[in-house]
Amino acid sequence: MTDIKIKIIDREGTAHIVDAPTDMNMNLMEVVRSYELAPEGTIGICGGMAMCASCQCYIMSNHDLPEMSYDEDLMLSEAFNVKENSRLGCQIFLKEELDGLEVELAPEV
Repeated sequence: MTDIKIKIIDREGTAHIVDAPTDMNMNLMEVVRSYELAPEGTIGICGGMAMCASCQCYIMSNHDLPEMSYDEDLMLSEAFNVKENSRLGCQIFLKEELDGLEVELAPEV
């Protein structure tokens, strides 16, 4: 089992360095939920299907992420508070290459 470190800035601006497993096929949204870094019912509302944008986050580090899928791009085109570095946390699956990833949760809408 290999854990990576991820820095997550919550919606109040507090930074959290968390350990995230790379051997469980988890995504970033699931990590935020497991560490309770957002109030219950405010993140991952659609269950990780790229259909609600409640897990939108801003990528603050220079990691190479997988290309955005059509569904993710479409959802972000309809979301609020979108920035150039916006991604859906449910679409970012944890891999060893993402060690040191830094993200900020987008404001709740």
